[in-house]
Amino acid sequence: MLANRRTTLALLVSTALTAVAPITAARGQRKPNFIIILCDDLGYGDIEPTGGSMIPTPQLNRMARQGTVLTDYYAPQNICTPSRAGLLTGRYPIRSGLAWGAILQADTRVLPLTEMTIPAALKSAGYVSGLFGKWHLGHLGPAWQPTRHGFDRFVGIPYSHDMQPLKLFTDTGPEVAPTSEVPVMSELQQRFYAEAEQFIEANKDRPFFVELALSAPHLANYPNAKYRAPGMQSAYGQVVEEIDAIVGRLLDKLRLLGLDRDTLVIFTSDNGPWYEGSSGKLRDRKGGAGYDGGYRVPCIAWQPGTVPAGKRCNSITMGIDFLPTFCAMAGQTVPSADVIDGKDISAVLTRCAPSPHDALLLFDDEEVTAVRTQKWKYVVQTYFHGRLMAVDNRYPQLYDMAADPGENYSVNARYPEVVTEMKARLAAARATFGPLKRGMPSFGMPNERNIPAQRD
Repeated sequence: MLANRRTTLALLVSTALTAVAPITAARGQRKPNFIIILCDDLGYGDIEPTGGSMIPTPQLNRMARQGTVLTDYYAPQNICTPSRAGLLTGRYPIRSGLAWGAILQADTRVLPLTEMTIPAALKSAGYVSGLFGKWHLGHLGPAWQPTRHGFDRFVGIPYSHDMQPLKLFTDTGPEVAPTSEVPVMSELQQRFYAEAEQFIEANKDRPFFVELALSAPHLANYPNAKYRAPGMQSAYGQVVEEIDAIVGRLLDKLRLLGLDRDTLVIFTSDNGPWYEGSSGKLRDRKGGAGYDGGYRVPCIAWQPGTVPAGKRCNSITMGIDFLPTFCAMAGQTVPSADVIDGKDISAVLTRCAPSPHDALLLFDDEEVTAVRTQKWKYVVQTYFHGRLMAVDNRYPQLYDMAADPGENYSVNARYPEVVTEMKARLAAARATFGPLKRGMPSFGMPNERNIPAQRD
């Protein structure tokens, strides 16, 4: 059955490529390269371009001056595994069976091989793809390797760097067993960047997709020796400064290679901040249900000559949009027989056009917990005393996101017709996604004593 599905997808790819001439080729240019810098647990208030004031981020400031800040960008979910699944597949994570929690050490779940990913979608258009950093979409069984999911090379860790046993894998192909080594924690982010840079240099003459999936600033923090200056007291802040420096090195490298105008770089995070970090003026943080602090994260787009400089765009977007957007910019339709929830946001990136989404859905595990339109946000669940509570029946939570982005004061009494509309959107979403629920998976809880020791 899997073989038949792969054949069907291959035929769709071939048909799409025949039917749609690449946009860039028509202009006599190379197809664009795509780089996603995906941080782990970086909050909306952690960097200066999205309002942070405690940690200096000069390179991200430069990226924002030369590019566009998407102020109302949402991660696909409020915790790691589902967010990464949504980003790579262009689908709400409940569709791939990975919406519930993060994959832990004893968890046998893995991203299904039947899911079309960004690197798989771009492969038939001549792209080579590499993942450098954190995977966290499965690590047990024969199907976990990223090279079985479209990537040509993977150097990274299988899950968060606070989980044990932690190994740094090098995966060069689906038929080759990955090799592994014990990482030096304070050098981990530098290693991820170095591997990404080598891959870019080796493939500078062909179109490429790179996911630089930094495992920081997820706790525990292991600042590199270069970023332990006394000026920044917090280890978390030192790690964010290291991330900022890595961004600057990447942009400089692209200019040096003459690839800056041919490469779209996206800087973002998989979800909001955990026990440390800042969600800025947004309410709640990682794992919180409904409110923006767990979902709405920094997003900066950079491509000189294509993405406008110095812009701030509030059109609602989400990580599920990157797959259809990259396909469109590469001049092909999305080669998938599945429902794609993401939309092509290339017009948002290039001219801050209105969002192609009527609404975005926010999930907590497998529950639709909020609905966001361009102006409104309707929250139906939140956590209280560690328990998930429904709030829509007694205390309907309708927020005007332009006037009150912190979601402090519900305006439900003033706009009953909007509440009715948002309830209808919620009901439709639950009717669509309710049958896809699989329930809580069976997996072991993390052991806090397994946090790896510092190794310099």
